[in-house]
Amino acid sequence: MALMSHCPSGGLASLARPRRTRSAVSRGLAWSAAVLGSVTMIIGMIAATATPAPQPTLLTSPGWRATEDTAGATWLSVGSLPGRDTRWADMARVALLDLHQLSRTNGAVAAGAGDRWHYAWPRDSAFVAVAMARTGHHAEARRALEFLQRVQLEDGGFEARYLLDGSGPPDSRARQSDGAGWALWALWEVSRLSGDAGSPAGLRHLLNKASGFALAATDNGRRLPPPSPDYWEVGVSRTSLGTAAPFLAGLQASEGLYAALGEPALAERSGAAAERLRQGLAGRFADCYERFGCRRFGGGGLDAAVTFLMPPFVQAPSKGAVQAWIRYQSDASRPGGGLAPGAQWKQDGISWTPETALVAYTASVSGRRETAERWMDWLSAQRTTWGSLPEKVLATGAPAGPAPLAWTAALVVLTAAELEPVGAHP
Repeated sequence: MALMSHCPSGGLASLARPRRTRSAVSRGLAWSAAVLGSVTMIIGMIAATATPAPQPTLLTSPGWRATEDTAGATWLSVGSLPGRDTRWADMARVALLDLHQLSRTNGAVAAGAGDRWHYAWPRDSAFVAVAMARTGHHAEARRALEFLQRVQLEDGGFEARYLLDGSGPPDSRARQSDGAGWALWALWEVSRLSGDAGSPAGLRHLLNKASGFALAATDNGRRLPPPSPDYWEVGVSRTSLGTAAPFLAGLQASEGLYAALGEPALAERSGAAAERLRQGLAGRFADCYERFGCRRFGGGGLDAAVTFLMPPFVQAPSKGAVQAWIRYQSDASRPGGGLAPGAQWKQDGISWTPETALVAYTASVSGRRETAERWMDWLSAQRTTWGSLPEKVLATGAPAGPAPLAWTAALVVLTAAELEPVGAHP
């Protein structure tokens, strides 16, 4: 043992090994190179002949579309048709009918046409409620919010998704904390569009509990909310922008709702928390606006959550947020012409319509009409033969996933309404 401790690397075995000549070494290196080359060639041949990963397919058939009968026409006539006198009027009309067909009389809204999408996500329901209110379908908007109030958990938050009968979640999937922020934002928008002072009557519980959840999760805005799955629908160990930004939108909405109700103390509490959270978001994300923050926080690339820092979600976006919003549109571009959820999303060539529609919507509200028109034209070109918007578009341009998807349909309705010519409706 003592001898081995003083020997060069290799110990006793190295002392007994015969010294190799230079020619032997050369022959050995040549043999190794030949073997390595053969292995590389075999691996290349395997890769070339391997079956490519299966591409998603269109999960809905034309039979899903309910006949646009007298009842459907009557329902449409109750409100206003979004995007009237624009080239997107038909797309928006079909999208609004799709939302009507995806909605249940109890206020639940299916996220998509069948299969794994046949559940109600709080985020999707919130956007549908706003789209219904924007088109004058106030009863449907109210029912969607009432459904959220019924399924809201005791702490004011929500499960990731719910059975359409409102009896609870369909499985043990982890909760998604962004639901409270989206519920508050929708409550404010529906209240404003419906002409109610403060929250619509009977929805005070939703306001109070969701506000309390947002304040508790952020320690009154002093910290970012804990890690939670966001719209990517995957588990995370760090707080993402997709979770944090909806809390900011929700707290700002809470401030407006309480102010409209004539409760300045509660409005000030939510407003102060929102301002603190805005500063916290800037400290974590402002230098890069990547999914998890700057590189020291994990990076993750730009993703569609930068739209949550634009109007109408945040009224006064920072210059950095606007620049990140612009960069996202190039960093996340896909061969099919649309956008991926993020720049570091898997490189499968697939475009996603809800993320693309988020850019169109925020562009239209921000006065960037040319950008909104470009993305609306792309969305219109991706519709199925029965006129609905699919969830995904392959690199070949083929639609995939469910069609329609509630989130995309709601965003298209809202964007079309924003792009209407001034005075389009009497």
